[in-house]
Amino acid sequence: MTRLSGITPSGHVQLGNYLGALRRWAVEGGEQDLYFISDLHAMTTTHNPGKLRALAGEQLAVLIATGIPEERMFVQSDLARELGALTWVLECTASYGEAARMIQFKEKAEGRSGVRLSLLTYPVLMAADILLQGASEVPVGEDQRQHVELARALARRFNGTYGEVFTMPEAVLPKVGARVRDLADPTRKMSKSTQDKAGVVFVLDEPDLVRRKIMRAVTDAGRTPAYEPGTRPGLANLLDILAACTGRAPADLAEEHSSYGALKETVADAVIEVLRPVREGAAALLADAAELDRVRKAGAARASARGEHRLQSALRLIGAG
Repeated sequence: MTRLSGITPSGHVQLGNYLGALRRWAVEGGEQDLYFISDLHAMTTTHNPGKLRALAGEQLAVLIATGIPEERMFVQSDLARELGALTWVLECTASYGEAARMIQFKEKAEGRSGVRLSLLTYPVLMAADILLQGASEVPVGEDQRQHVELARALARRFNGTYGEVFTMPEAVLPKVGARVRDLADPTRKMSKSTQDKAGVVFVLDEPDLVRRKIMRAVTDAGRTPAYEPGTRPGLANLLDILAACTGRAPADLAEEHSSYGALKETVADAVIEVLRPVREGAAALLADAAELDRVRKAGAARASARGEHRLQSALRLIGAG
């Protein structure tokens, strides 16, 4: 069984990404699991090419520093030739209606002019990501489930029309990780692409900056810490973060602190220590361009080799090879 998971370089990796997904990938991932930097997916809207390239390299360094084995990861754009060819094959298998009824396309394109064609077709590219690597399971949230269903439909149609090539992937809900909210606005998730960075702790933030952001976190008018997510979301967010860092129950942690200030100091200490090896390891890799390039090229070679026979079989069966 091969599970395929990706992370898009739409911004710097933040604490929620690490506690909610990356750390679990390193600890719980199976030998056949694959992880990739989906930088091509970040091109469906206006972007800065140099920044995108830098973010892709930074995310690769963070994944390695997190402890994910380098043989299980690659950067999507390093397979641009293979994915471009397979995406065209799948576009020749899909219908316009299938692409146009994707909910994310409708939501993102509604009321906008000059929408890029890639916003419509990127679910087909996502299908190519999945089918090229022979993934049998794709952990996704509900917002991406429809895209995996499209990949299933295209694999079924191609296999039935031209011959058996593709594994039928299944969308699976990922295990629930830490739910980290924005420190400045706990009504929203912490996000690497948010415009307001005041409430976002990034994995590569220096310890002093991490501490300042946490000490300024929004709480409430109360005086004594208590875990009440429904009525005190800011305080609950801090306790959830501390619980994710320590492996303890948030309610128990609340009882150990007599003031908000003391709790924030404890949270800051815990986050700094949890992120320290990742920040230091990623910084070392980013300072060693040759090593990072070696890992990236090796990952690209492995990913290309894994998918080559599927691509060539699909091209031959469809009449192009």
